[in-house]
Amino acid sequence: MPGASLSEYLSARRAQVDEALVRVLPVAPACPPGLHEAMRYSLDAGGKRLRPILTLAAAEAIAGSTASAVQAIAAALPAACAIELIHTYSLIHDDLPAMDDDSLRRGRPTNHVVHGEGMAILAGDGLLTEAFALLAAEPRDPALAARKIRTIHLVTVAAGACGMVGGQAIDLLAVGAGASFTEQSLQDMHARKTGALIRAAAVAGAIMAGGTDDAIDAVGQFGRHLGLAFQIIDDILDVEGDTQALGKTAGKDAKAGKPTYPSIYGLAASRTLAAERHESALAALQAVGLHQSRLADIASWVITRNN
Repeated sequence: MPGASLSEYLSARRAQVDEALVRVLPVAPACPPGLHEAMRYSLDAGGKRLRPILTLAAAEAIAGSTASAVQAIAAALPAACAIELIHTYSLIHDDLPAMDDDSLRRGRPTNHVVHGEGMAILAGDGLLTEAFALLAAEPRDPALAARKIRTIHLVTVAAGACGMVGGQAIDLLAVGAGASFTEQSLQDMHARKTGALIRAAAVAGAIMAGGTDDAIDAVGQFGRHLGLAFQIIDDILDVEGDTQALGKTAGKDAKAGKPTYPSIYGLAASRTLAAERHESALAALQAVGLHQSRLADIASWVITRNN
C-alpha cells in the first residue's frame, strides 16, 4: 500500500484479517451452534488485530517489491488468522472468574458473562485447537510445507507452557507477591505472557515469506522488544487510561495487587523503559535493512497508543 498513511494501512490490513477470519471457524452441524456462537462472539468483537497485522507486515517487509508482497501476504494470511484465534482464546480464558475475573473486554461483556463459564472455556479450547488445524491446512501449496512446519513449531512454543501459558501461570502466582517479585521476574512474566505471541506473530510472517535466517532472527529480536514495549504501555494505560477508551476495566491490576511496571518502576521510568525497547526494536530492523518498513511504523504506534 504505497503512499498510504499508517492509519489507512492498519485499517486496510485489519479489514483483510477480519474478512479472512469469517471463513476459518467450523459451523453447524459439524460444530454445535452454541459453541460456534460463543467462539464467534469473542472473535468478532474486533480489537486492534495487532498480532495478525504484524504477521502480514513482516511478510510484506521481507518480500520487498509490491508483486512479491502480494504473494508473501497470501502465504502468511493463514498464520495471521491462526495467531488471532490463539490471542482471542487467551482473552476468553484470562477473563474467567478463576483468572482475572473481568466482565468487560473489547468494549462488550466478556464471553463467560454472556455464554456462561462452561461454554466460555470450551470456546477458548475450540479457538486454540482450530488455530492449529488452520496452520496445518493452509496454505495448501506443497512448496510451502517446510515453512508451515517451522511456523507451527514456532507458534506452539510461543503459545504453550514455556510461552504464553507459562506467563499466565506466573501472573497467577504473582498476585500479592510483593517484594519477592523482582524486576527480572516482571520482565520474564511479560516476555512470556504478552511478548511471546507478539514475537511469534512477526516471525511467522518472516518465515512464511521466505526470509533468510538473518532476517528472521532480526524480526525475532524486533518482536521481542516490541512485545515488552507493548506490555509496558499496557501497564501504564491501566493506571492512566479510562475504561471506555481501553475497552476493558481500567485499574484492575492495582486493585488485584499485581506487580506491574508502574508499581515497580513508577510511571516516568516505565515510559523510559518503553522508549528504550522501541529503540532496540528499530535497531534490530535496521541491522537487516528493514527499518523503513511498516514494522517500524507499527512499533512507533505501539508506544504512542491510548488503548
